[in-house]
Amino acid sequence: MAGGLRSKIIVMETIELKPATETKKEPTTTISGSEAVLNAMIAEGVQTIFGYPGGAIMPIYDALYDYSTRLNHILVRHEQGGIHAAQGFARSSGKTGVVFATSGPGATNLVTGLADAMIDSTPLVCITGQVFAHLLGTDAFQETDVINITTPVTKWNYQVTDATEIPTVLAKAFYIAKTGRPGPVLIDITKNAQIQQFEYNGYTPCTHIRSYRPKPVVRKKYIEEAAKLINEAERPFVIFGQGVILGKAEKEFKAFIEKAGIPSAWTILGLSALPSDHPLNTGMLGMHGNYGPNVLTNECDVLIAVGMRFDDRVTGRLDKYAKQAKVIHLDIDPSEIDKNVKTTVPVWGDCKETLPMLTALLEQKMYPQWLQRFKDCTQKEEEEVIREELNPSGDILTMGEVINTLNEITKGDAIIVTDVGQHQMVACRYAKFNKSKSNVTSGGLGTMGFALPAAIGAKFGAPERDVIAIIGDGGFQMTIQELGTIMQSNVNVKIIILNNRFLGMVRQWQQLFNERRYSFVDIQSPDFVAVAKGYRIEGKMVSERKDLKGALQEMLTHPGAYLLEIMVGKENNVFPMVPQGCGVSEIRLK
Repeated sequence: MAGGLRSKIIVMETIELKPATETKKEPTTTISGSEAVLNAMIAEGVQTIFGYPGGAIMPIYDALYDYSTRLNHILVRHEQGGIHAAQGFARSSGKTGVVFATSGPGATNLVTGLADAMIDSTPLVCITGQVFAHLLGTDAFQETDVINITTPVTKWNYQVTDATEIPTVLAKAFYIAKTGRPGPVLIDITKNAQIQQFEYNGYTPCTHIRSYRPKPVVRKKYIEEAAKLINEAERPFVIFGQGVILGKAEKEFKAFIEKAGIPSAWTILGLSALPSDHPLNTGMLGMHGNYGPNVLTNECDVLIAVGMRFDDRVTGRLDKYAKQAKVIHLDIDPSEIDKNVKTTVPVWGDCKETLPMLTALLEQKMYPQWLQRFKDCTQKEEEEVIREELNPSGDILTMGEVINTLNEITKGDAIIVTDVGQHQMVACRYAKFNKSKSNVTSGGLGTMGFALPAAIGAKFGAPERDVIAIIGDGGFQMTIQELGTIMQSNVNVKIIILNNRFLGMVRQWQQLFNERRYSFVDIQSPDFVAVAKGYRIEGKMVSERKDLKGALQEMLTHPGAYLLEIMVGKENNVFPMVPQGCGVSEIRLK
């Protein structure tokens, strides 16, 4: 359930709200719209807000001055950094991320993060300031039509021009963002509504909206049909995505595959829902996934998809994808069923509810010969790809051995936040995880510059855990200014730059498919360690194998943020690879 096209959430203006519990009403008081915004945050359990002030949102920031003991505001260096930080917070904590931005360029700077959160199903509430209501449509200073701009990349958005709407609208915003298939919501509040005084009757959380059904009705008939197909299968195969994590159904999923005895593989957003060392975990699907899960997708007789959306990076050519299999698709979003892959049995619903219902009808089974096929494929991949990547024979460091060495030290307990590119695919392939919500990456949108601010947010979302950002030299420079956020807010994140002095993934494609016509991928970078020290962040650069493990240990034990630049091979490629336009069984090992 990583993202994709879906039905737009349309909420009627006439709203039916039901309180979660009967609560005693506070005496009526008069407050400003800005205070109402902050009271809503507190009522919803928000503790951390990422943001950047400006003229149109100044009244909210003025009110925030008096709320500093109850709300922790993190001043980012760019609004895109703010929304990526909110995404990282949501992904590591399982809560709703919150970001504040001003109008005009402040609001438009959120658009990339909104698109990223929409396709990756990340719950966010974004508050943007707007010019006075009487100036709307006049091309006033820093006015943009943020509602129409963000409509395609939000689950719901709404413009408030009257302060009396704020409590109800924000209650609805948090409810929509976190229920059903999660996603980003944007509330645009005009300056007059922020200033306006009104009679405040307290905050009532939203638990129901008449025109919005977050969970489809589970149909027992389809559960029974799915169970029958699985019980009769000879070569069943499970593929799972982030829906397992978003549904908080990790235990239910584990019980399902263990009773059924079915080999299981993950999308990159599903990574960490199942421990890496689980005997039924067969690895990663997709373009740079493992050999067995890709090849054997086209040999299974029943394919069970749980909380994933059959995106193109997983399926390759659809006309060559699992044509021999009967497909069972479990998803909370009905728009995903039959969108890309024709389903034999659709199972609509929250997988935390549907998986136990399905498990109860399954026979206890094992498929030793079928599972051995996956092990044989793993052995082939080990001999032709993995061994050299993790234990290279040459002198030049590889990305894979860096991740492998990091595994030895973290024991699979850290949160790994990756940017986008070769390092992302290598980290997803080789990082080990024991706990859920440990892999934070930009999946559907593939946003370079995501990792540094997302790691900041992830640390606030899970302060008790080690958070390690793994970033390429290109992506790091897209949001390098967020080192200032780390400095000012004293965020203990560890940063690894895998520097191959190229825009590596584009270069790999140009090598393989454009006859080495390296067009504008040779990127020059500053002295990253010196830049980090300019932000009072300690760091080191290593290029030799003998220094690698010690440098990683030094980074992890350092009391505070740390930047470690590791020089890796310039023209190392990520394999296996399913070339674009090919089927998954046409995966190349070299």
